[in-house]
Amino acid sequence: MHLGKTLSAYIGRHFFLWFSSVFGAMAVVTFLADYIELIRRGGAKVQATLSVLFEMAALQAPQTAQEVLPFAVLFGTMLAFWRLTRSNELVIVRAAGVSVWQFLMPAVLVALVIGIIAVTVFNPLVSVAAAAFEKLDARILGGGGNQTMLSDAGFWLRQSDGAGNQIIIHGGKFTSPDTAIDNVTIFFFDSHTRFTSRIDARSARLENGEWVIEDGVRWRPDQPSETFARWRLPTQLTPRKIEQSFASPDTMSFWDLPGFIKLLERSGFPAQRHRLHYDVLLARPFLLASMVLVAAVFSLRMQRRGGTTLIVVGGVASGFVLFVVSNIVFAMGLSAKVPVALAAWTPTGVSLIFAASVLLHLEDG
Repeated sequence: MHLGKTLSAYIGRHFFLWFSSVFGAMAVVTFLADYIELIRRGGAKVQATLSVLFEMAALQAPQTAQEVLPFAVLFGTMLAFWRLTRSNELVIVRAAGVSVWQFLMPAVLVALVIGIIAVTVFNPLVSVAAAAFEKLDARILGGGGNQTMLSDAGFWLRQSDGAGNQIIIHGGKFTSPDTAIDNVTIFFFDSHTRFTSRIDARSARLENGEWVIEDGVRWRPDQPSETFARWRLPTQLTPRKIEQSFASPDTMSFWDLPGFIKLLERSGFPAQRHRLHYDVLLARPFLLASMVLVAAVFSLRMQRRGGTTLIVVGGVASGFVLFVVSNIVFAMGLSAKVPVALAAWTPTGVSLIFAASVLLHLEDG
């Protein structure tokens, strides 16, 4: 039997309302949890007033909401179908000859649309809020700010010594295996941000807590230039710190990530973290759709097999497994143990295969 437009709209609307309710509740709970955590962190900070911490929690809320979106779809779908089954509406629909795949399709399509909107529209707003949060976190709570800037003209590093003097390093390309910079320029400023000297060199290599600068010239105001074959500059930077000091993927829009990834790779820096985040966003609509199918496994037969307990246990277990599997494969993708694309799409693929196979067994087996 063909599923009519009226019934499709009814099921899709029912799913969306339950999803919205669950998503709103989860967003409020996570916001309160973040606010409490920020109050704990800012307890000893003079500038960390309750209003400032509330603003920080509000800026962090969109990113947290983006992360709980799959779980909101999972639990919202389970509640929606459990409610339809308990009121015998789905029983009547199935008795009329409508297959499980037909009445799941409206919810799947709505989940896909939610995912597309979340990635293309909501994510850019999340990135703006996340960038503002990181700035406030660095200024108010001392969370640390980015020390590295990347552009088409090269990249810039900033470091300081114990006396408060600032050192700005500009390079053309960074070679990861050797942790070396080609065509390097270094600017020195005192604690009052006055320019004191400059170095132009063929290369600078990071080793054992020092920049080893080779074949360079040092310039000082009102003094003759000095050439040198090798010069050592102490530093607290490490290759890992340099990589992590780039803008966090969370602070970058879905639309800006491809260009930044190309820029990272062209400059010689690893881009696994940003590429993984981009692929995860690409997979997000399909992950939400697969969550609808996973929820259907536990909720469609609740009336006959009788248990609200099963829907609760199944939902919690599914969410926990999804969380664990995602963290494991994402960690493997970041460490280059598996391809980044495989790591990003594994949670979606596993969820889809599991749900489809169980539904085929229960409904068509």
